[in-house]
Amino acid sequence: MFSRLKGIGLFGIDSYMIEIEADVSNGLPAFDIVGLPDTAVKESRDRVRSAIKNCGFKFPVGRITVNLAPADRKKEGSVYDLPVLLAILKASGQLKCDFKDAIVIGEVALDGMVRSVNGVLAIAITAVQNGIKEIFVPSDNAAEAAVVEGVKVYGVKNVSELIEHLNGTKLIKPTAPTKIAPPDPSDILDFSDVKGQLAAKKALEVAAAGGHNILLIGPPGSGKSMLAKRLPTILPEMTFEESIETTKIHSVAGILNRERPFVTERPFRSPHHTVSTAGIAGGGTVPKPGEISLAHNGVLFLDELPEFKRDVMEALRQPIEDGKVTISRVAGSLTYPSSIMLVAAMNPCPCGFFGHPTRECICSQNTVHKYLNRISGPMLDRLDLHVEVPPVDYAALSSVEKEETSAEIRKRVNKARKIQQERYKGTGITCNARLTPSMLKKYCVMTEDASKYLQLSFDRLGMSARAYDRILKVARTVADLDNSKMIEKNHIFTAISFRSLDRKYWGAD
Repeated sequence: MFSRLKGIGLFGIDSYMIEIEADVSNGLPAFDIVGLPDTAVKESRDRVRSAIKNCGFKFPVGRITVNLAPADRKKEGSVYDLPVLLAILKASGQLKCDFKDAIVIGEVALDGMVRSVNGVLAIAITAVQNGIKEIFVPSDNAAEAAVVEGVKVYGVKNVSELIEHLNGTKLIKPTAPTKIAPPDPSDILDFSDVKGQLAAKKALEVAAAGGHNILLIGPPGSGKSMLAKRLPTILPEMTFEESIETTKIHSVAGILNRERPFVTERPFRSPHHTVSTAGIAGGGTVPKPGEISLAHNGVLFLDELPEFKRDVMEALRQPIEDGKVTISRVAGSLTYPSSIMLVAAMNPCPCGFFGHPTRECICSQNTVHKYLNRISGPMLDRLDLHVEVPPVDYAALSSVEKEETSAEIRKRVNKARKIQQERYKGTGITCNARLTPSMLKKYCVMTEDASKYLQLSFDRLGMSARAYDRILKVARTVADLDNSKMIEKNHIFTAISFRSLDRKYWGAD
């Protein structure tokens, strides 16, 4: 006998409709799964066989062939266990129901329990787009799938429960639509915790307002990491579209919080400096998202930047520019979004005290030069703001004066972002940092004084073309924070001051 079920396959963050076909015929006992299955899919044969027996059903004796169509696309993961099991029960005459407008996904345990799988949000979105009315998912994934409107979601705990529902003997209650919870205030860090460092705070405000990348340089204990960790608290709140896209990536990677299955806070990823190139950009036989994609719509923080391997830093260059990363493997080519703010922090030398006002640096000039040159010129060029974070003095640390809160800074950032959204409406550009070179002349209009000052600085400092573009973008952001339509001389001065440390430490642009 033959049966056919609709299903959904997952490849990266994209999913696609498939068909699960099962044929049970006479012959020597055999159980084959075809259709380019990976190891996890092939191993479902043993899981399905045991689950059928342990749930009180009869495993067919004969030749069983399961085809996952289309046969030319790689199938990976354990999402196919449950539909394969149902297809076999239907083909052997033990299940009579119709699956015309329903999708079933889930990993099956040997005793028939249904375990959670990755990528459920992407699967639920594809189901709605293809007119599916009902979707059966593991109970642990039900809240994640219920974020999507237009489909009934049923959370399944075990195979027996699902069969009873399909036979109409004991129905499963649909999962209520997931309410999107606001960020938990108890988990939020605040800029008011940081004493002093007014210049660094201002630089981070400019970075947040324009979506710019930033490099923080300073001695140990000056507050670089403390400042970076608080950056997401002044970024604009995520839109629903941003949350959906970020949640899909986290779902595929298997790092979603089951209690809060919808990402509403901007990601903050801080990989250790021993991370590999595949870990930062993504990789694997079927490529999984790396740190740069997991930080999509948020912040990627690289602490101790010179300690990262050279190839890891260079792997960031193209994704920073393009806002996406493409990984090619034998199984196929995948593109993950990577629209991030890159925040890097570093000491000025191996001991950390080069240029310190009170501590003596023990590094030789050659050692300092080698340490700084671990960061390539092209990589340094892609960091729009270079900011010195000096040591905090006792007076600032012991001060009882209230520091400005994240909420107050965020108001100014939101105001500047709103100006940018109105300015770039219909262009696909979301913030100043994403401006293309062809758009600079149109949107970065300077006063005559500002233009002369920039020309003088360009010639005197020997800037590169990329540095010129970055200064214009940062100046545009400073002007937006100042609610100015034109870029004025003081805005150019501020932008250049945020890019002068490369001369102090590296000696050239």
